[in-house]
Amino acid sequence: MVSTGDDAPAFTATVGTSDHEPFDLDEEIGDGPVVLAFFPGAFTPPCTNEMIAFQERADAFAEAGATLFGISADSPFSQGAFREEHGIEFDLVSDMAGDAIRAYDLEIDIAELGLHGIANRAVFVIDDGEVVFDWVADDPTNEPDYEAVLDAVESA
Repeated sequence: MVSTGDDAPAFTATVGTSDHEPFDLDEEIGDGPVVLAFFPGAFTPPCTNEMIAFQERADAFAEAGATLFGISADSPFSQGAFREEHGIEFDLVSDMAGDAIRAYDLEIDIAELGLHGIANRAVFVIDDGEVVFDWVADDPTNEPDYEAVLDAVESA
């Protein structure tokens, strides 16, 4: 399990926009804190609530110099529709291959919903390649303490 003080595992994926741009975590590190908010699936009520909550705080994260990314196993197409429907302005990263999800040891199955190999809900704040804050849900329906995440960014 990735924890505070660890080097942040690098990964590549795809940004969930209409252009399906490549995403490389290494390219994001070094310009201030990076917030990785892993979530199980677009359009589910807890995930919608979480991404909207981060969007509502996006200005505060930007003022603190942070870049915010949501990450799920959803397709870039699904993420693009999700962003558009809910007015999410920060990038969502599609990890359909599960590389980031496995690198951060977040892979879960919710068999009763037929979901396998998805991300548990978790938030990591990375500064200069080091994890400076970590939170992993005991239950994927739980949401993070958004103020604690912002405090971690401001302290980075």
